[in-house]
Order: sequence, then C-alpha cells, then structure tokens
Amino acid sequence: MYPRATVNEALRLHAQGWTDHAVAQACNVSVQSVRNWRTGRRRRSTKNESETYCPRCSGASLDHRAYSYLLGLYLGDGYIGYVGERAKKVWALQISCANDWPGLVQECTNALHTVLPNHRVIVVNRTGCKDVKAYWKHWLCIFPQHGARRKHERQISLAEWQIAIVENHPREFVRGLIHSDGCRTTNRVRRMVDGEWKYYEYPRYFFSNASRDILGLLVVMLDLLGIEWKFRWKRGREGHQVQGIVSIAKKPSVALLDSFVGPKY
Repeated sequence: MYPRATVNEALRLHAQGWTDHAVAQACNVSVQSVRNWRTGRRRRSTKNESETYCPRCSGASLDHRAYSYLLGLYLGDGYIGYVGERAKKVWALQISCANDWPGLVQECTNALHTVLPNHRVIVVNRTGCKDVKAYWKHWLCIFPQHGARRKHERQISLAEWQIAIVENHPREFVRGLIHSDGCRTTNRVRRMVDGEWKYYEYPRYFFSNASRDILGLLVVMLDLLGIEWKFRWKRGREGHQVQGIVSIAKKPSVALLDSFVGPKY
C-alpha cells in the first residue's frame, strides 16, 4: 500500500486537471491505483485513516484558495446534514447550483475535489438545479457555521483561522458568494438630454441575502479589495422575510470584479 503522502499528491495533481497516466508517471505508481484513489475505492489501512484528511483534527493540508471559494458557496447556497444513522456521524455537504449556470456546477465540483481530494463528489439532478454533494465525517470541523436553523435565523461568524484564509484570499471568497447569491446584470436607464430621451446601459453586480452577518462578511471583503458598494433592504418573497441587497455599479469597481468574477455561465 502506498504512503498517504503519495495518495494526497496524486489526488492534488488530478484536481489540477492531470490525466490518470500523467499522475501515475509523476508519482511513480500504477494507473489503476490512481483510478482507485480518485473514485474513492481505495481500501483503508486503519479505522482512523480518515482522520488524516482533516485539517483541523490532524493538521492535514488544505488548499486555501479553493477553500475560500467553497466557503463563499456554502454561505450562499450550501447546506450540511446527516446521512443515514445519526450515530455514524457522517455528514453531507450540499451546494445547490441552478441549471442555468452549468459552468458553476463544474467549478463547485472542482473546488470540492481540491478541498477534499480523497473523496468522491456526486452531482444530483433536481428540478431546476443540481446538488453537488460530498460525504465526510469532518465537514463541521472546517465549516463550523453549521447550525440547526436557517442561516439568517442564527449568528454566522468566522473562526480566526477562517478569517486568516479569507483575508489572504478575498477574491476567491467574494467570487464564491456572488456565484451563489449574486449576479452580474446590465442596467438600462433613461435620461432627458437636450429635449430627447437618451438610453444608457452599464453593468453592475448584485448580491442578495437575508443574513445580516453574511452581508457583513461580503462588504468587509469588498472594502479590503477597494470596491465601492451600496446597500439597501427590501421585502423578500415570503412577505415577512427581509432581503439585504449589496450593489456595485461604479465603473472601476465593476471592472475589478470582472477581473476575477465575471458573469455566471
């Protein structure tokens, strides 16, 4: 059986887009071994081998860029729940992605593979969307924001180690949030100029969420990046639920967001 370091390196290379044959040559292992590792069919050597995967329990490596993006996706459209019997403590992280944006499904899948390279990621078709899921005993270790109620009904705050990651990778965090609960649109306005109506179009970004805490995390990162924003509240679809909307319309700020977010696809 190959050492854990070899397995982790092979999975890391695969997450970067390497083929099975290229990974096998680089790691000096068989192609079948690489296939077994990436599909989750590798036999475990001990009962507690899964502990070596957890960055919080055992100090395993964590790709900070991918994690910052995945954290943004989770805070927007993510959910963690038990799978099977509660006593087994197996959790499923689920990110819902609209069918209108197939590219985001692939980006979410890639991020999960990079953050958790030793586990299988599955995509479940739903009405109007796809659920990207991965099962792991340690999701609560790296996403301590999980709770019994909906996110806007409870406090959402980042742990110190999470703050350090998103401050070092604010673009990935903002990108994940906008990919989940945000959009890039073209705004059209009409103005009277010299007695004639003139129409103007300009791009802008929106982010909508009911959680004050999640909205706060976004604007803190926008400030860190030097992006100008405006904020307003509006009544949500359920009547009583209030939605907060962050908008970015200034040309330099939109251009900066375009450099690392861009339209959904």
